[in-house]
Amino acid sequence: MDLFELQRKEQLKKDSPLAQRLKPDRLEEYVGQEHILAPGKLLWRAIKADRITSIILYGPPGTGKTSLARVIANTTEANFVKLNAVTSGIKDLKEVIKEAKDQLGMYNKKTILFLDEIHRFNKAQQDGLLPSVEDGTLILIGATTENPFFQVNNALISRSMLFKLEPLREEHIKKIIERAIEDEDKGLGLYNINLHNEAKEFLAQRAGGDARRALNTLELGALTTEKDENGNIDISIDIIKECMQKKSINYDKDGDYHYDVVSAFIKSMRGSDPDAALHYLARMLYSGEDPVFIARRILIAASEDVGNANPHALVVANNAAQAVQFIGMPEARIILAQAATYVAVSPKSNGSYVGINKALSDIKNKDIGGVPIHLRDQSYKGAKKLKHGLGYLYPHDYPNNYVDQQYMPDKLKGTIYYEISDNGQEKKIKERMKRLKKR
Repeated sequence: MDLFELQRKEQLKKDSPLAQRLKPDRLEEYVGQEHILAPGKLLWRAIKADRITSIILYGPPGTGKTSLARVIANTTEANFVKLNAVTSGIKDLKEVIKEAKDQLGMYNKKTILFLDEIHRFNKAQQDGLLPSVEDGTLILIGATTENPFFQVNNALISRSMLFKLEPLREEHIKKIIERAIEDEDKGLGLYNINLHNEAKEFLAQRAGGDARRALNTLELGALTTEKDENGNIDISIDIIKECMQKKSINYDKDGDYHYDVVSAFIKSMRGSDPDAALHYLARMLYSGEDPVFIARRILIAASEDVGNANPHALVVANNAAQAVQFIGMPEARIILAQAATYVAVSPKSNGSYVGINKALSDIKNKDIGGVPIHLRDQSYKGAKKLKHGLGYLYPHDYPNNYVDQQYMPDKLKGTIYYEISDNGQEKKIKERMKRLKKR
């Protein structure tokens, strides 16, 4: 590296965003992710002992994936190489692998490759990594915001340890903010910043677990606020609100956070919690989820989880699905809220859902036999000669429009699929069926 290149790098370091400058250099400076990095935890021990094996780090933006890689780079004695999958390709990989082989052969020195945004590599590019990871030429640290089970080859996953990084908690964000304000070398310590307590609380809450977002907002506030007569920069909650503009929500419509929120929404309706259902509905709407997708989930829940305990729930959900397509956002939020809360507060029964699954399982796995003769169609030519329909009893000819006769195939006689609950409308259905069939 020549003198000009060194000066350029030093200048970039000074001019880089606060979030970049404040990245930790040592494990002790790292904030958050105690579930994997608390003293004594597996990953903590591996970093301390410089015994890193191939790992994949995944989690939402701003949770510390690249920061952790930086800590490892500063801790290990191995040769550390960083690539970004967005700007790198097979040629770059081949160069890294060749250098890694030379380092291992000549100096017995291992090479750690940090591959940021590994999900951006296609299958062929990921396959190009596999032999070198498998034979130990490279130790891979892959970082991704996507669920690796969806985006990373199974072969790489099976050879790596997976660590999920969670959104940072508010106390983590506050600690990072305080360090940024106090640090005179890497942070904003020379700016004499007075961040109001309510502004700090607001920033920590609205960052959505993303430290980068919090630091970018703080830096913008500091750089755009004039100093007072005492040379201090006074940052109020109004300044922070203006700089942040919109709260960050960890929600990726193609990733596992999307599925987590949708799952919580469905389970809240199933669990008869209308408030939680509205919360997760709001998360989805705020993050730009397709309202038609949400309407379909409500429609499914109305049948799967409410069923005949309140048959009207399916009507409400279906009408809502049609109305959402007709009206669109933002008014569609009102319709979705009505349908979701109606499903949530309705009495619950999954009898029809469980019943059809059992019936399908029997069709697939059992000898089910033929349709009983007396139930077979009589309308086609030759049916009467085959005695189809012979002995069938027409229910409307009998009191209460019911007559006891066999409908199940002989091999499934006595099988019950629809277990009727005592909830809502099904209680009346159950009582009527008991009277008719003495069930």
